[in-house]
Amino acid sequence: MSTAPVRVLLVDDDELMRAGLAAVLSSDPAIEVVGQASTGRHALARARAAHPGVVLMDVRMPDLDGITATRQLLGAAPDVKVIILTTFEQDEYIFGAIDAGASGFLLKRTRPEELLSAIHAVAAGDSLLSPSVTRIVLEHVARQPGPAPRAAGRLAELTPRELEVLTLIASGQSNREIAATLVVEESTVKTHVKRILLKLDLRDRIHAVIFAYESGVAQVGS
Repeated sequence: MSTAPVRVLLVDDDELMRAGLAAVLSSDPAIEVVGQASTGRHALARARAAHPGVVLMDVRMPDLDGITATRQLLGAAPDVKVIILTTFEQDEYIFGAIDAGASGFLLKRTRPEELLSAIHAVAAGDSLLSPSVTRIVLEHVARQPGPAPRAAGRLAELTPRELEVLTLIASGQSNREIAATLVVEESTVKTHVKRILLKLDLRDRIHAVIFAYESGVAQVGS
């Protein structure tokens, strides 16, 4: 039985950029572009009509910016996955996107094959940041005075195995890599990840990574 393609909505105020993205995505038969939008408000309307699984969202747009549009979109349709795709690595955009609930933050210089892989990963429930963006997030965490007591206290809710999985998530390992490290099935890792997110009340892996560093489970530079 064939798997349905990932339904993607493209949101960018640059028509040439949208055309380029559409061309890249059309090279993958497992991805279907179900619509395009040039503003944040247009994106909300198109999402209601097209029911995408993944939205590629620009940040700087007229009418309604991508961060605000992401927050409103996920407020109405929390199952949709949003990948912020932008030229800018500014802290306000990165942390704004994370706070809004985006499942990924990539730069427009990302290679086509990496973009396709990111769409499939996010559609499957993973979250991701480009390496340069991850570095910015970790540098921000490193500037904090130390493990947050409230975050550290919540670690008691995890089993030893879940704590181990959280540490591996923070190191940047995928579910497949974690499964190989722990010599277990990938489905077992997915179950652990779901329980970790549920117990810690975290939206996705991005927030799990941040939590791991805030709580002291992982340390920048270790």
